[in-house]
Amino acid sequence: MKHPDLYRGEEVVVLGLAKSGVQVAKVLHEHGAVVTVNDKKERDQSPEASELEALGISVICGGHPDGLIHEGISLVVKNPGIPYSAPPVQQALALGIEIVTEVEVAYRLCAAPMIGITGSNGKTTTTTWVGRMLEAAGMKPIVAGNIGTPLSQAAQDADEDNWMVVELSSFQLKGTESFRPKVGCLLNVAETHLDYHGDMDDYVASKAKLFANQGPEDTAVLNWDDPVCRGLVPYIKAGILPFSMTEELVQGIFVRPSYVPDTEDDLQRVIVYRDYTESETEIAAVDSIGLPGRFNVENALAACGIAIAAGADPAVLGGVLASFRGVEHRLEYVAEKGGAAYYNNSKATNSKATAMALGSFKQPVVLIAGGLDRGSDYMELLPVLGGVKALVALGQTKDKLAGVAQLAGVKAVISVDNGESAAAVLQEAVREASALAEAGDVVLLSPACASWDMFTSYEERGRIFKEAVHNL
Repeated sequence: MKHPDLYRGEEVVVLGLAKSGVQVAKVLHEHGAVVTVNDKKERDQSPEASELEALGISVICGGHPDGLIHEGISLVVKNPGIPYSAPPVQQALALGIEIVTEVEVAYRLCAAPMIGITGSNGKTTTTTWVGRMLEAAGMKPIVAGNIGTPLSQAAQDADEDNWMVVELSSFQLKGTESFRPKVGCLLNVAETHLDYHGDMDDYVASKAKLFANQGPEDTAVLNWDDPVCRGLVPYIKAGILPFSMTEELVQGIFVRPSYVPDTEDDLQRVIVYRDYTESETEIAAVDSIGLPGRFNVENALAACGIAIAAGADPAVLGGVLASFRGVEHRLEYVAEKGGAAYYNNSKATNSKATAMALGSFKQPVVLIAGGLDRGSDYMELLPVLGGVKALVALGQTKDKLAGVAQLAGVKAVISVDNGESAAAVLQEAVREASALAEAGDVVLLSPACASWDMFTSYEERGRIFKEAVHNL
């Protein structure tokens, strides 16, 4: 979908000077819009402002002035993290002004077909995997979105023979209107981001917007083992390509023989694609996948389904499954110290992600967890914490997590808070974990929480963890 003159002469307000806001402001300006960028941060905290002003874009810092939002504005492009309760957003809603995120603008200006990938867990791994698969199939992918490169920036460089492979958050999808991916994938749904969405209904509805504008010629790739994903089927008009770990599907991507909960996975398992004619292709043996963990098998199934839906030859996918070694901060092997293996899973910002990570190891695990308190009780971790050797808890949720660990019968539970910097607290947590770990154990940073109580991002948290491990 490409409308190069869509915004020419239109007055647009961009809320937020983050990376995506800066880029979408530039793109809109290039397309002839009259752009004003607004950020509540002070000017000295907004180094991007001078760059935009040099292009002729108006920038207002230090708050939201009266008159910023008025009837002459055609569009408000909101940073995904800005809540809908923010005053300028409320003013725009009251005036009936369209409010979107950068993803919607990029879609309207992009010539290439899009693949949209969302879910509570596994988005970045799956998105990266799909990009590699389409490269192997000679399909000229461009990987962008929540994964790093703003979509509006990548969309500028895309032609009709490219494929945009886009990682999408619920925040981004909530602010879409006409966005229509040729292939959309919902990986899974877990309780998260309720501080932003308010309740699970709004969170699921935001994820489901991925499919809202699809038609019969598009494809929805769905996790058939996730009841929320499966429950969306009656509302989806696209053709559905399911994937499953536990069911041999009439059509779709599945594992044969299927995984059975609470049993040892010692049988030779194969990823199979069965098309609508019931013709089958064996893609790869599960034990050939280059990433550990059952949840990465699920990500692999999704990636295969997406690539096949886009037109990739199933025969090229097995090699990519074997060669891919993962993404930083996602069950990333760090080092061996004293015979124990250290893994960085800082991207695990909810309980389900941590539960999935713990299920990846048969060795005893010393778990480092804790972070921003978003109101969860973490009881979802109770069944898996019973197999944990020790817990080192930190951050706002340390007491909650320690309580669940004690209920689960974890013998060693330590809370870390020395009153110093965030880095010092995490470094102390690593030292405590190393003292508890023995040869053959795993020390796993998998916080089950967002990082913002102590760190600027999960990436910063992961890097400090890795540095602390290397310094042991």
